[in-house]
Amino acid sequence: MMLTTDGVYKSIALPPRVLETGLNSEIPKPGLGHSYTKLSNGSSEIEMDTIVDVEDLSVDGRPVLSSEDSGDWSSSSSVPELASISEPTRHPRRHKRRPLGGEHRRRRGSSRQSSFQEFRSDVQHAATETYLISGLTLTLLRYLGIGTRWIGKFIRLALYALFLMPGFIQVGFFYYFSKSVHRSIIYGDQPRNRLDLYLPPENDKPKPVVIFVTGGAWIIGYKAWGSLLGQQLLERNVIVVCIDYRNFPQGCVSDMISDVTTGIGYVVQNIGSYGGDTDRLYLAGQSAGAHLAACALIMQAKKEYFEDPTKIVWRASQLRGYLALSGGYNLLKLVEHFHQRGLYRSLFLSVMEGEASLPLFSPEIMVMNPSFRPAVPLLPPITLFHGTADFSIPYEASVTFGEALQLVGAKVSTILYPDKTHTDLFLQDPMRGGKDKLLGDILSIVFADDDEAKAEDAVTMMRRRLVPEILLQLARKVSPF
Repeated sequence: MMLTTDGVYKSIALPPRVLETGLNSEIPKPGLGHSYTKLSNGSSEIEMDTIVDVEDLSVDGRPVLSSEDSGDWSSSSSVPELASISEPTRHPRRHKRRPLGGEHRRRRGSSRQSSFQEFRSDVQHAATETYLISGLTLTLLRYLGIGTRWIGKFIRLALYALFLMPGFIQVGFFYYFSKSVHRSIIYGDQPRNRLDLYLPPENDKPKPVVIFVTGGAWIIGYKAWGSLLGQQLLERNVIVVCIDYRNFPQGCVSDMISDVTTGIGYVVQNIGSYGGDTDRLYLAGQSAGAHLAACALIMQAKKEYFEDPTKIVWRASQLRGYLALSGGYNLLKLVEHFHQRGLYRSLFLSVMEGEASLPLFSPEIMVMNPSFRPAVPLLPPITLFHGTADFSIPYEASVTFGEALQLVGAKVSTILYPDKTHTDLFLQDPMRGGKDKLLGDILSIVFADDDEAKAEDAVTMMRRRLVPEILLQLARKVSPF
C-alpha cells in the first residue's frame, strides 16, 4: 500500500522507525500549508508539523478526501496498516523536527483561543510544580527541624532572591513564554522524569548539544534552574537539554543517578531529530548536578567496557566532553563540611544511603578503583570549573578530583576563578551582563573545532545587564550558599 500526493505537493513525513508498525492517521484540514498531523500505533502518539494538500491525498490510487467533503475533520478517514510509504519530499526551507517523546504541545499562535489554552496550561503546570516543590520543602523541614541556624538561612535566602528578583522575572518570562523552550518532555517512567529542551530558531545545520544536570544540594534541584545558562547558550546557537530528576526524599542518590543516566540516554538517542549534532554531545552539571553527572558518566564507562556496548542505551565514549561546575567529588571529605554548613550529617547520610555507600558514590574514589582502570580511556575530556571563594563546596574538591583523573590517565583540565563564590559563576555574573568568563570558557570547548562560530562569538559575547550592580553586591553579601 502506498501513500502519495499528486503533483508538486509534499508527502507526509514519517520518521523511519514509525513505519515499522501499522498506523492510523487523522487527516488534517484540506489545503496546502502547515497541517497538524497526529499518528498513533495504539500505545503512543506522534505529533508533527507537515506540508500536505489533503485534497490530492490518495491511498492505493483512491482519493482519501475530496474538496466537497465536510464535517468533523478529527474523525476523518483513517489509513489502515501501512505496509510502505513513499519517500517524503522534505520542505526546502524547514527542517522537520520530531518530538523527543511524550505528548508534546504544538504552539499555534494564530488563534486567540489556542493562545489562551496554552497560557492556561502553562499556569496549571506552574501551579503543579509549585505544589510539588512546596511539598518537598515541608518534608525537608521535618528532617531538618526548625532551629535558629535554618531560620537564619531561610531569611538570607529570601533576601537573596529579593535582590535578584529583576533578573529572575526576566529569565522566568523567557522560560515560560519563549517559543524556543519546550518544557517537561517525558524521558522516563519515574516521577520527575522530565526535561526541558532549548532549541535555537535557526536550523541551518546540525548544532552542538549540551546536556545539563542542575544542582540543588540533592534536595531542591529543578530543571528550570538551568534556564539562565540555557538562554545564554541558546543565543550562541547551542541546543541545551536540562534534565530533571528525583530529589530527596522522593529518591536517594542511586535513584538520582538512575534518572540522570536514563535522561542522557534519551537525549543521545533522539536529539538528532531536532537538529542536534550527535558527534558534538557535551555533558555538563553544576554543584550536586556535577556530582550526579560524574557518577553517571563513570558508571556508564564501566558498563561500556565490561558489558556488550550494543546492549546499553548510550556510551561514555559518545560524548565529546564533560563540563563540571562547582561540584563535590569525594563525599567522605565533604560530610563534616556540609554538616557545618547546615546540611546535617544525619540528613546527608540519608540522601547518600548510609555512610558505607559514600565511597560508592564518590567519583574521585570511583576512578581510583583498580577495577575501573581499563575503562578510563572511554571517558571524554573533562573540564572542572570552580571559584576559589566557594564556601558551599570548597574549590579543593575540583583540584583533588582533577589530580585523581590525571593520575589514572584521563584527559582533564581544571579552571579556577579567583574570588568567585558558589553562585557568582552561575547566577550573579550572567545577570551582570557584559562578557562572562565562564560562558566564554564553555563556548571555547563546545566550538573548539568551529572557527566560524568562535569568530562570531568574539563579536557577540557581550550580554545585556539583568540586575543593577548594587543589587548584585547585596545579593552576594546575604547569599546563604
